[in-house]
Amino acid sequence: MPGPDEDLALLIGAAQEAGRIALRFWKRNPRVWDKGEEGPVTEADHAVNEALLRRLRAARPDYGWLSEETPDDPARLETEHQFILDPIDGTRAFIAGEDSFSHAIAVARQGVVTAGVVYLPALGRMFAATCDGAATLNGAVIEASRLPGIEGANILTPSANMKPELWPGGVPDLKRSFRASVAYRLALVAQGRFDGMLSFRQGWEWDIAAGSLIASRAGARVTDRAGRALRFNMAVPKADGLIAAAPGLHAALLERLQAAG
Repeated sequence: MPGPDEDLALLIGAAQEAGRIALRFWKRNPRVWDKGEEGPVTEADHAVNEALLRRLRAARPDYGWLSEETPDDPARLETEHQFILDPIDGTRAFIAGEDSFSHAIAVARQGVVTAGVVYLPALGRMFAATCDGAATLNGAVIEASRLPGIEGANILTPSANMKPELWPGGVPDLKRSFRASVAYRLALVAQGRFDGMLSFRQGWEWDIAAGSLIASRAGARVTDRAGRALRFNMAVPKADGLIAAAPGLHAALLERLQAAG
């Protein structure tokens, strides 16, 4: 059975292939379809998904498969390992010709992510980690922020998440920024460029699996919005929000979120 390092090497090669495919469509008016509440999808998403499906399943035919662009097969629930991926995370940014879209690809084993990559082909950035190794960017070790509390925090989160009704303990005074790709937000936290990220919406596993491992291995604390550990390959593959931040900041944010009204 391949270990995390072997799986990571496979994911890196697959992500590089995905990037080459995506860049053939980027800024070239790809065909776009609307998936309703799930947002838009492009012909590039489908092309990347098909290439990853062929490559990854050929290499690991006994691994389950969970992808945003493949109809879910409950057979994955009976497998020990699974691929969990978003062929293009940040599709709206991709359509707009922005460079912050990513490929997020992970392997999970018994509910825990063991290898993951977040690759931004337009920027040439490959974030990667295994469950027993360091988080890296293009092979160099990266570390998350060690900010001890809220003061001076720089957070990635949508503006809607700063509404007073969401913060029983008071809206924190912090600097807010945003990036379209959830996976990239997690990678930026891992890199220490931001102190944390918040998402209060239910999040699909394919958006968060790879990035959550990378941020965690970089030293951030990563949980759902209630502070619970994340579990993957669930029957309903969603997490109840997401908090990824420097440990001291994470604890301070959680206190504000859980304070009695």
